Amino acid sequence: MFNPEKPFENMKESALFLAEGFEEIEAITVIDVLRRAGVPIKTLSITSRLQVKGAHGIVVEADTTFDTVAMDDFDFLILPGGMPGTKHLGENKKLNDWLLAHAEKGGHVAAICAAPSVLGRLGLLNGKKATCYPGFESMLQGADFTAAPVEVDGNIITANGPAAALRFALALVAELKGDCTAREIAAAM
Repeated sequence: MFNPEKPFENMKESALFLAEGFEEIEAITVIDVLRRAGVPIKTLSITSRLQVKGAHGIVVEADTTFDTVAMDDFDFLILPGGMPGTKHLGENKKLNDWLLAHAEKGGHVAAICAAPSVLGRLGLLNGKKATCYPGFESMLQGADFTAAPVEVDGNIITANGPAAALRFALALVAELKGDCTAREIAAAM
């Protein structure tokens, strides 16, 4: 039951999905900012290994693999961009099924850089304002493309690339813990 005096008391974790070739700054910035804000976030490797190599050769060790968790454990499903990371995310049937089911029940979904294209292909951006990395606009099927650094439209948050990683992460904090907390985290950084 929702308690207005403690609105974030029963907050579930957020999930950030790591695929080979993910954009490191987008993933690490989100993890760092959410943890600074006290938002529980778990990194999930979509491979069978915990160690996942990013687009620029940086290896990150995920908290766990995708196969070890249940969708209902998470408030937010977060996709960093990067290539070929976005391609791998889009090819993962289980992840696509999760994204569809989570969004259908009103769960939050966030994607940055090229990753909003995964949401577009799944029809999750129909009638929503969205943004992405330049050159991926045609893949935002059904979206009202804005070219803004960050777009929040209902339960979907999108951002346009590495330069917007901090703004994207703060938008997630604002959605999860309120604008005041997001402003406090931004000021402290």
